[in-house]
Amino acid sequence: MAFEKEIEAGTMVPLMEEFYTVQGEGYHTGTAAYFVRIGGCDVGCHWCDVKESWNAAMHAPTAVEQIAENTKKHSDTVVVTGGEPLTWNMGPLTNALQEKGIRIHIETSGAYPLSGHWDWICLSPKKTMPPRDEFYAVADELKMIVFNTNDLKWAEEHAKKVKSSCKLFLQPEWSKREKMMPIITDYVMKNPKWRIGLQTHKYIGIP
Repeated sequence: MAFEKEIEAGTMVPLMEEFYTVQGEGYHTGTAAYFVRIGGCDVGCHWCDVKESWNAAMHAPTAVEQIAENTKKHSDTVVVTGGEPLTWNMGPLTNALQEKGIRIHIETSGAYPLSGHWDWICLSPKKTMPPRDEFYAVADELKMIVFNTNDLKWAEEHAKKVKSSCKLFLQPEWSKREKMMPIITDYVMKNPKWRIGLQTHKYIGIP
């Protein structure tokens, strides 16, 4: 990959895409934010809906200062997602965003060490590469993807580890939503610490 030293240092990142939209998932659903999708992921979820993000070499190395400037033109909130953004050193990117007064969110599997400074951490554990222990104390939101009923037990295992203020979401995997939604609804009614998470952006046709 070109600019290997810069990417290793975190001053450049493999940028798949960036766009301004309304958040479709989780605690901040319905609020405007600038999305920065970082390329590179080896977690390997079979149901991933952005598999084109996996190969970092396919995505142009981009200076973090440029990403911060682009963000500030549109929003005071950014969501850094992937791929798996913590594959890379996120310190320089979050520093550049902080300097512009931008509130910084991340969506991560927690499979890699935490780097950077974040105002909101959405942890979405994956069975292929479970989260590192350090994430449970800092996660503001726990998003569990439910592909089958076994995932409800998996979700509870992680819910026991996060801090008491962490928001808990059960989100049906998109291709299984019709089958799993009645099960999730019933489960949330019996276990009201959980909330139902929906991919509302897919329903209303926005990025």
